[in-house]
Amino acid sequence: MTVLTRVAAAMPERPPSRPDRLLTAGLIAGPLFTLAYLVEGVLRGHGYSAVRHPASSLSLGPQGWEQILNFLVAGVLVLVFAVGLRRSLRPGPGARALPVLIGVWGVGLLGAGAFRTDPVGGYPTAASPVTWHGQVHDLVFSLPGFAALAIAMLTAAVVFARRRAPRMAVYSAVSGLAFVVLFAFATMGFSGTSPWVDAAGLWQRSCVSAGWLWLAVLAVNRRAAG
Repeated sequence: MTVLTRVAAAMPERPPSRPDRLLTAGLIAGPLFTLAYLVEGVLRGHGYSAVRHPASSLSLGPQGWEQILNFLVAGVLVLVFAVGLRRSLRPGPGARALPVLIGVWGVGLLGAGAFRTDPVGGYPTAASPVTWHGQVHDLVFSLPGFAALAIAMLTAAVVFARRRAPRMAVYSAVSGLAFVVLFAFATMGFSGTSPWVDAAGLWQRSCVSAGWLWLAVLAVNRRAAG
């Protein structure tokens, strides 16, 4: 018994667990994606307007590979973050639903990069042909991705309320509602509805920025909890 006591006393204590490094992907995904499309928009020219046209339109034309790569990198980072979030939340409320919803957002980004959108708002051409890859971009990946992110925010409001984190719960609820409203404005603008059409790109960027900011705050919250 004395020997066992001495051995146990000699063993160093295990260092406290560090935050899951996978959560860092949630911190950098949004800023990288935003910086990339902002720079692309400034350099694009040739009739492109960041205020009027969607970020997806940057994937069209000879320089479109830049935005395609931007979508793919962001999608991978979001999926990595979803794995880290799963590890961070379990066991407890939202340990499965929240990572899955965020993972759908990541898949949506990957699909948006793999399948180019159709021309919107006269860029890069006044003609607006409906193509199969444009329909896949919009209906199979982009729309479900946006919907999943909105639901993730609202789900997080419930999850963090149950986890007794009221600030994060309120922030998630407000972010989710703002995201939905801004998305609606952007959608009406891209469909040609006045007065939203002239600032449709701005509404979309505001919507996406609200989503990325929430994702980054969530990453900070979970890293601190770890």
